[in-house]
Amino acid sequence: MLNEFIYWLTQKRWLIVALIIGIVLYLLPTPEGLTIYGYRTLIIVVIAIILIITEPLPLPGVAIMILILEVLFGITTADETATSFMSDAVFFIMGSLMLAVAIVSQGLDKRLALGIIRITGNKTWRIIAGFVTISAFLSSFIGEHTVTAMMMPVGLSLIRFTNKDPKKIKKLTALILFSIAYGSAMGSIGTPSGGGRNVIMIGYWSKFGVADISYLEWMKYAYPMLFIEIPLAVIILFFTFRPEKKILDSAVRKLVVQVAKSGKMTGKQISSILIFFLVFLGWVFMSSKIGLGIVALIGVFLYLVFGLISWRDLNRNTNWGVILLFGAAISIGLMMNDTGAAQWVAHKAISGLESIASNVSVLRWLVAVLITGTLTNLLSNAATMAVIGPIVLNMGGDQIIIGFATAVASAFAYLTIVASPTCMIIHSSGLVKSTDYLKAGWKMFLMSVAVLFLISNLWWPLLN
Repeated sequence: MLNEFIYWLTQKRWLIVALIIGIVLYLLPTPEGLTIYGYRTLIIVVIAIILIITEPLPLPGVAIMILILEVLFGITTADETATSFMSDAVFFIMGSLMLAVAIVSQGLDKRLALGIIRITGNKTWRIIAGFVTISAFLSSFIGEHTVTAMMMPVGLSLIRFTNKDPKKIKKLTALILFSIAYGSAMGSIGTPSGGGRNVIMIGYWSKFGVADISYLEWMKYAYPMLFIEIPLAVIILFFTFRPEKKILDSAVRKLVVQVAKSGKMTGKQISSILIFFLVFLGWVFMSSKIGLGIVALIGVFLYLVFGLISWRDLNRNTNWGVILLFGAAISIGLMMNDTGAAQWVAHKAISGLESIASNVSVLRWLVAVLITGTLTNLLSNAATMAVIGPIVLNMGGDQIIIGFATAVASAFAYLTIVASPTCMIIHSSGLVKSTDYLKAGWKMFLMSVAVLFLISNLWWPLLN
């Protein structure tokens, strides 16, 4: 009994540390300028971050803890917590994961993987370059969540053809999955439809009378940066996760044989493609009216209606844990906004350098980018933009450049699992750890900040 208790303490030591830190913070006086409920929200965020990084609990358990503490701390009621948890964004993640399951069930992921391989060849670095480029391009138009959910089964097919036990090729597995996730995250800056925070910034510019930025104008600002980031990301990822295999000839041969055995495309596969195309059109033309999540669920409903996937397969293969975690992250993000905690953090960070940043444009830019980049790894990027946008636009200087810099920096979600749905989706595979995000994430973050600095100082002024 004693040995079991000691073993439990050893395994859960970081849980105990997080709870002790939370209790100490709870007993301390509320910081000046922050409401008591805003302070308690920050305490939950601190506890959650410690648990997410150290993983003494399964991440869905951390999600449940967040929801429980929101109510126990008196921040909100149970019904309000439920409302903040189940949003269209959660429907979208749930629907996207289910659509990915349906695609895999029809074997379309293998055909897509073969299409990519035919372009890139069988060398690992070229395959990674293909995954990053294709994910980035697609996500700039249809959103990072969708692309990651669609591309992950493609990557997993290639991984399993390389070795039936992905744990024996950990570095290659991480390399492929992160090339999809980070490629999708980078590409989301490309157009206004790449992410909700892009549209939020456009709305602020219009509301504040700064400018009316069109779809094409946004691309002129963002796509040059994306072209620079893609090759740099490939280099960073390849040398961070040096793959066990430099050539995937065996996996490619198995993939070709597998696809060949399946013969020509069946009626069900063609129907699956048509339904997914309709879902894509729905995201482009109908999401503003009925929401991205409802469009995704319509697609799932059609797959069920036409017998292209069974509910048993959906229920068994959909990772409900990642949906729970995403919902909790959105919920705490809304609490940060509603209680004023996010505004307090942002104001404190900016006021700390106010005397300098108000006179030096480089430091003003740096403060905006670093605050946005940091918060987007703790909250959802849309929630970060909603809070930070009005603040940075009132810091002085060129509002177009500082606004674009802030919107782009909100895509630097590389450091934590909850930083973005792309990170959550690849974590749902169970093949990457929270520490893997830090290995590559800090390099991606610094690279992105450096490229953003060059673009915003050398290219953007020419467009104004």
